[in-house]
Amino acid sequence: MNHAQIHNKMQWDGGSPHLTYIYHSGFAIETTRCLILIDYWEDTINNVQGWVHSKFLTSPKVRYILSSHAHHDHFNPQILRWKREHPDIQYIFSKDILNAGLVQADDAIFLQKGESFQDENILIQAFGSTDIGISFVLETEERKIFHAGDFNNWHWDEESTEEEIRLAETSFLRKLKILAKAYPTFDLVLFPVDPRLGRNYSKGASQFIDTIKTKTFIPMHFGKDYAAANVFKKEAEKRGCRFMEIRERGDSITF
Repeated sequence: MNHAQIHNKMQWDGGSPHLTYIYHSGFAIETTRCLILIDYWEDTINNVQGWVHSKFLTSPKVRYILSSHAHHDHFNPQILRWKREHPDIQYIFSKDILNAGLVQADDAIFLQKGESFQDENILIQAFGSTDIGISFVLETEERKIFHAGDFNNWHWDEESTEEEIRLAETSFLRKLKILAKAYPTFDLVLFPVDPRLGRNYSKGASQFIDTIKTKTFIPMHFGKDYAAANVFKKEAEKRGCRFMEIRERGDSITF
């Protein structure tokens, strides 16, 4: 595979799959046949303007919307309003969103860990998380993509007890081992690099790429702290990963 080509608000040439950073943990992936929107919270400008409203919702391609869990920064109920004008959109949600009473049973296809959805365009598999909900593996057009949702080594060195840190790490590494057995390599990984965790905020990301061969790594779940997320570039490149340095909403990459 060719090295990823990183752009800044450039138009896709219609060739290799293309990813656009929306905001926080939200991304859109475009292939020759379909568009996939994952963990939408806000559009690239606001909740009524931006890439999603101008590109995703106006595209003639087959469209999928995925949400990994019920947290407000990963699931925005606004997305269900779009089906009024776009009834062909396929919604695929973690089942905890249904269990939380945020949606109706006929609003989406609901997945739990170990379940999957497949059609002629895409395979979506649900893996575990270290928070609520699931993480996603996507296979489309010979690419394997991982979106972590809230799967991470979540602990706060400055606040957590040694026992809490040990339990968090044990849980993360156990689930990571399960994922690595099924997928020892990914073409693209979208994974939290959240500076709110404190001094070891990128530890989970390092453990991930040490365990699973990752061709292209893209940070997420960092809010507006682009600088902190992009610090991980050196660590990723040391491990042989191509790193997408995000500078603003709407940045994009062909992979």
